[in-house]
Amino acid sequence: MTMPNFLIIGAQKAGTTALYYYLRQHPQIYMSREKEAHFFSHENEELNFSGSRRNLTIPITGIEDYRKLFQEVSSEIAIGEASPSYIYIPKALERIQYYIPDTKLIAILRNPTDRAYSNFLHCVRNGCEPLTNFKQAIQAEKARIGDPRLHYIQKGFYYIQLKRFFDRFERKQIKVYLYEDLQNNPVSVLQDIFQFLGVDNEFLPDVSSKYNVSGIPKNKTLQVLMTGLTPISTRLKPFLPAKLRQSIRERILMKPELVLEVRRQLIQVYQEDILKLQNIIQRDLSKWLA
Repeated sequence: MTMPNFLIIGAQKAGTTALYYYLRQHPQIYMSREKEAHFFSHENEELNFSGSRRNLTIPITGIEDYRKLFQEVSSEIAIGEASPSYIYIPKALERIQYYIPDTKLIAILRNPTDRAYSNFLHCVRNGCEPLTNFKQAIQAEKARIGDPRLHYIQKGFYYIQLKRFFDRFERKQIKVYLYEDLQNNPVSVLQDIFQFLGVDNEFLPDVSSKYNVSGIPKNKTLQVLMTGLTPISTRLKPFLPAKLRQSIRERILMKPELVLEVRRQLIQVYQEDILKLQNIIQRDLSKWLA
């Protein structure tokens, strides 16, 4: 049965959702209907989704179920899925190499300080973060290490994560992009990805929509209805077009600025990793240290 020949491996809150929806517009690309399978991160694991983990995307843990994600592939050239846990969880690398060693890998990276804060706001939005103060949340990270959603700081050490892939795969199999590039010139990034995947790189996708916007809800009742985490929101979904749902989400979310003291603290935490990352991906990341 069909398996993917490319993966978007992360990072979380760095544009992987937008990239998924942009790529699936291309007639020569097949993206799995379920964006985040997380199969390679959790193969054959018995997962408990009770308690604080109840709002996690439920990973696919069996190979046959994973293959079913691609059973509708017809004549598409590039076949992929997007699971941002792959870059972070070491097991994923091993399982990817075992099942699809020749696959192409796409990573998109965001300023790790901004990524951490966006991850926090995302968890607050979805109701899985009881703390509403980011400084308190990062101070509590070590004590809550059992919940991977709350690894705000740890997920931002990209050099450590990417080096594992560069050590095990040929460089020609890996493409690394920056979140800023996707924000500022999405068509150029996408056409470069199209070329990397061997599909028509003159195709122009619609990049007008925003996806997976984070923030703190102004109205908690309305936010619960719009997050898709309740039976009522599930029933409402078919009657609300995706763009309308996104517009409502943006209107009911507020995005407080990251406190300068905390930003400076995280820049110091990430400095060494960022300097090493510059060399391995050959990009100037000095703005991340400003």
